[in-house]
Amino acid sequence: MAKRVKQLPQDRGTILFDVVFEDGSRASNRRVPMEILSGLDGDQPARELIEQQEAEIAEKAGRPPRAIQGLTRAAKPEPKLARD
Repeated sequence: MAKRVKQLPQDRGTILFDVVFEDGSRASNRRVPMEILSGLDGDQPARELIEQQEAEIAEKAGRPPRAIQGLTRAAKPEPKLARD
């Protein structure tokens, strides 16, 4: 039986971002839909979406939202074989 290969996030329509916050903490692989990144604004729409996500997470956790210091696209991961 042939092994099935998992789709990469880019193949599913999302881009992964690594986020560094002003307090020095880091969040990896935050997903952002490709559709919002197609304009001339570069990665600014991704930053706004991640700020909204962080505000929602902070509200649920009962803490103030963390300020974003930097935002970079994550390296494209190697495809993995799916488990049967």
